[in-house]
Amino acid sequence: MPDRTLTLCTAFDGPRRIASGLLGQVAVAVKACVDGGQAKDVAPSVLVFDDETGRVIDLDLRGTPEDVVARLCGPPEQPEKPRGRGRPRLGVVPREVTLLPRHWEWLGAQPGGASVALRKLVEEARRAETAGERRRLAQERAYRFMAAMAGDAPGYEEALRALYAENSAAFETHIQPWPEDIREHARRLAQAAFVSEP
Repeated sequence: MPDRTLTLCTAFDGPRRIASGLLGQVAVAVKACVDGGQAKDVAPSVLVFDDETGRVIDLDLRGTPEDVVARLCGPPEQPEKPRGRGRPRLGVVPREVTLLPRHWEWLGAQPGGASVALRKLVEEARRAETAGERRRLAQERAYRFMAAMAGDAPGYEEALRALYAENSAAFETHIQPWPEDIREHARRLAQAAFVSEP
């Protein structure tokens, strides 16, 4: 399990924002809020959202704050097995790739071989991510957050329609009655949905 403590996220207790920042720090703030009786309810009223995807992050709040953070970091590292000859430690993850013979021929003829060529192609594709793709991702993350936090709020359906119609003025109008912290976070997550392609 990878270290998730560096994920950017935001925690809410009902309509009130508790904390924003790195997941490790936010988890400690959530634990303090729940343990200190500051949360409106018990843990179910507290939701933590991944700022990149808008998905809810489940936290195991048992034990001390250090225990909570340790679980986010993943299992303790195992002693490293002796390595054979080969590429340096780059964090490379081997996985199977299925291609047609002509694709393998082309990749094999590239400088550095197939692995280097595939990494370069992936990096170029990531850099060339279109404004349309950024807009779609912003719509998805804002939708997930809004559905969880404002699904019953007045203007919710209208705000969603405005989000997908890329109408920022209508979006602002329909989220206006929402609690301030929810409104501000929805606005922040949706920001890239309203940026036009150059």
